Amino acid sequence: MEQALKYQLIKKCSTTKGRLGKITTPHGEIETPIFMPVGTQATVKTMTPEELKEIGAQIILSNTYHLYLRPGHDLVKEAGGLHNFMNWDRPILTDSGGFQVFSLGDLRQISEEGVDFRSHLDGSKHFISPERAMEIQNDLGADIIMAFDECPPYPCEYDYAKSSLERTTRWAERCKAAHKREDQALFGIVQGSTYQELREQSAREITALDFPGYAIGGLSVGEPKEIMHQVLDYTVPLLPEDKPRYLMGVGAPQDLVEGVARGIDMFDCVLPSRVARNGTLFTSHGRVVIKNAQYARDFTPLDPECGCYTCRNYTKAYLRHLFKAEEILGLRLATIHNLHFLLDLMEKIRGSLAEDRFSSFAEEFLIKYGER
Repeated sequence: MEQALKYQLIKKCSTTKGRLGKITTPHGEIETPIFMPVGTQATVKTMTPEELKEIGAQIILSNTYHLYLRPGHDLVKEAGGLHNFMNWDRPILTDSGGFQVFSLGDLRQISEEGVDFRSHLDGSKHFISPERAMEIQNDLGADIIMAFDECPPYPCEYDYAKSSLERTTRWAERCKAAHKREDQALFGIVQGSTYQELREQSAREITALDFPGYAIGGLSVGEPKEIMHQVLDYTVPLLPEDKPRYLMGVGAPQDLVEGVARGIDMFDCVLPSRVARNGTLFTSHGRVVIKNAQYARDFTPLDPECGCYTCRNYTKAYLRHLFKAEEILGLRLATIHNLHFLLDLMEKIRGSLAEDRFSSFAEEFLIKYGER
């Protein structure tokens, strides 16, 4: 059988570590760098699969922890896998559930064997090990699946970060041994908190296992942006050039630009859809909080430079009215816009990399967005 995933490095930026590439999966090609909308429970909130395609989504992410609890991976398998279940015929990535489990705090207990935890839904007891995480993800049937890792908090003591990353390595070995489907690509995850020595150790150990792709975990968990950039500066060069690099849980527009400049190929985050439902919208001139009174009689588009359905058809005044009236359409229009904004930003980034003008594009974007 052919490899489940192939990565082609097409072009490197001459002034940054940015790179243009292509990932081939059983459900289609993905042009990188790419942002992946998050469909936690086999749906990107408020959006249909057709709408996601319309705004340019090439791949979406679903969450192992949530789908394990509801409706259950056995049911999804019976439905023919996630692609059939949610009517999405393009690539899917599932995370391992590790981040969600470790976010449960007092509801979970970590051992070498795995993690005992209580469901946030009904308090029922569950256990996920590396082998169980592989079984669940094999049943879900995504194109790209993630090793079960331990995601340490920020801030984190050195000794804890070290023992955590070493456990992540042992769990990665177990995941690789337990992974059964040749049509799914299993990615390893580099941990080590904000310690350079530990990130280097983790990168050495995880890349030695020869996964088809690598993620950088344990960032965007509360650390200052400068520290995240520093960690990327010394971690990304340790990852193989001929395989995709995935920065987990990052999705603010400025962070995507900064991540690409440091050699990242893949991003995901609930941020754009979550803040959209709260009335915060990305525009080419920075964030807009649409509930603010200043937009009550603003009959201009949200972002005149945006070509999304929302900006083509509705005004800021109308969007504000929908949010104040708590109408569902407001959540939908805001989500369409925010996801379109990020997917369009990534398309522009790819265009600038193809023409080797990414540095100037990034600088202009960040100044306009209010980050310089």
